[in-house]
Parts: sequence; structure tokens; C-alpha cells
Amino acid sequence: LVKQYRHGIRQVCYELCAGVCENSDRSPLESAKRELMEETGYGKGKWSEFICVSPNASANTNLSYCFIAEDVERINDQALEDSEDLTVHLFSLDEVKELLMNGEIIQATMAAPLWKYMAVNKLL
Repeated sequence: LVKQYRHGIRQVCYELCAGVCENSDRSPLESAKRELMEETGYGKGKWSEFICVSPNASANTNLSYCFIAEDVERINDQALEDSEDLTVHLFSLDEVKELLMNGEIIQATMAAPLWKYMAVNKLL
């Protein structure tokens, strides 16, 4: 997970690595791989699409894709944009579940994939 300040709610949040699809990205998967590398320095591994959700279907047209990245490895330093200030935190699944249960992961587009992962893998 990454941890960063979110101005909208004036709070520091734990989040999944995330970002937007750039015009140069050929697919949401390519965007996800680029964002993971930029924000964390991790890459490679085996990737699969896990869930696609609409953050707010009544007001917005965007979709949020979430991928599972297995066996990634640290291969570079972070390459953050000037406006980004985030730290990388490695947690066990039990620790992530505790963060969810304690309301420490509060963004819906971040919590939904994590809750689904916990349910699918019978970790609840």
C-alpha cells in the first residue's frame, strides 16, 4: 500500500497504488504497470485484471480498474511527480484486513477491491 495526504478529506490515507490512464498508455493494464513502477519502484511479476468499478456512476463516466500483481520485485527507485508525496508500506494480509476493519482504508475505490480479495480468498 501507499500512504499519502488527500486534500479533499484533509487526511493521510492508505491506498492501493493508483493513477490515471495517460494518452500514451495502450490499456488500463499498461497504466497500472506504469503507476506501480512510478509510485513504488516495483515491477515485473504476473498481472491479472481483478475488478472494475465505477467510482460514482450517477455523476462520472470513468471506471476504476484494479489488477492483481503477483511476484513483483523492487527494481527501481520511486519516480514521483512533483505534486506527489507518498510512502510505500508493505503489510501482511492480516494487517490489511485490520486496516479495513478499523476504517483506515476509507476510499471506496481502494476498499472495494481489497474487500473482494479478502472474500474471494476466504480471509474474512
